[in-house]
Amino acid sequence: MMDLWLYIGFSMLETYAMFYLIFKLFKIDLFPKEMIFASIIMSFISYVLRTVYELPQADVVVQVLLMFSFIWLLFKIHVFYAVILTGMAYQAYMLIQTLYYFIMDSAGLFDSGTIPYILSISTFILQALSAATAIGAGYILSVKRKGFDFVPDKPSGKIAVKTWEKVLLILNIPSVVIVLLTMYFANYLSGLFFLVPTANAVILYGYLYVSYKKDRGEDEHFSI
Repeated sequence: MMDLWLYIGFSMLETYAMFYLIFKLFKIDLFPKEMIFASIIMSFISYVLRTVYELPQADVVVQVLLMFSFIWLLFKIHVFYAVILTGMAYQAYMLIQTLYYFIMDSAGLFDSGTIPYILSISTFILQALSAATAIGAGYILSVKRKGFDFVPDKPSGKIAVKTWEKVLLILNIPSVVIVLLTMYFANYLSGLFFLVPTANAVILYGYLYVSYKKDRGEDEHFSI
């Protein structure tokens, strides 16, 4: 029973952190009770799929679909932008977590053959660090009033799908693929695991670049 509560508790923390970060990034109002409710549902389903049925890959797919569904139906974000927010949320969080995992694994904190998201002290530390970083990043964005404004408040109605919207939507494809391959690299290609956070960073940069262009106007020059 303790394993159940530990798993759900840390999983809830991660899911809440993902909602918090993506909502702060897109300047969307927070609804803490609804975020906690969604996190409980997603965490419990994750526990069942991973520990009861031993289907971690299926759990990844289900979690992505659940987050999309909650952003769309519970938080009332337009379905088109719900897809984009879901992809970006996972990409941003997985970049944070894979970086921590890479560092911890290099330091020998994960035993050979150990995969993330199992019931162990190292995994709980990984989850706590990742969630704290995501929430901290979201808080900094809020304090500095940074982020994007182009996601509409209304869940219904037609939207004009232009070039930048199409690019953002297309970026979801490699985003989901990378999330699905993360555990494979951790289990079977640990020597090449550094490629995972690298790929996450590249895709996330694409998301942020296109979001910036969309938010500021297509004709505005962008440089870093």
